[in-house]
Amino acid sequence: MRDDFYFFHQTPEELAKELIKYVPLENKDVVFEPFRGEGAFYNNFPNFCTKLYAEIENEIDYRDIKEPYDWIITNPPFKIDNKNCFYKLLEYFCTNSRKGVALLCNDYCLGTLTPKKILDLNNSGWFVQNIVVTQIKKWRGRYYFIILTKKECNFFQSVIGNF
Repeated sequence: MRDDFYFFHQTPEELAKELIKYVPLENKDVVFEPFRGEGAFYNNFPNFCTKLYAEIENEIDYRDIKEPYDWIITNPPFKIDNKNCFYKLLEYFCTNSRKGVALLCNDYCLGTLTPKKILDLNNSGWFVQNIVVTQIKKWRGRYYFIILTKKECNFFQSVIGNF
């Protein structure tokens, strides 16, 4: 097992089912769940998709998956080695996914999407298509399911500068 340390927050299965409906999956898409946990997302991917997963607790690291995939759908760890890793994971998945990335995050993670980072994502061909807001009683605060694709979109923009 890796030395990376993160807390497990298992996505409620009913929420995963609802959130998957927002992802524009197509017939024969390959969907990758890099932090499977108990499988709330993975177990509910549509049957018309090919499913891949990783789970560090099963000694399968997401970085070791070499098969090409169209979509990432996951509730990633928010911290690794006690550092916010959300944007680093987002960048990694945008580099490796062919169609889209859908991540469940909290306000702490959402706050890492600075104007410069949004511009960087857009310049690399990735655009926020939708943000679905939810809450989970056993967790603190609001949660956001952010869906990015390579389809240009002006939904989520930024203004560069310090004001």
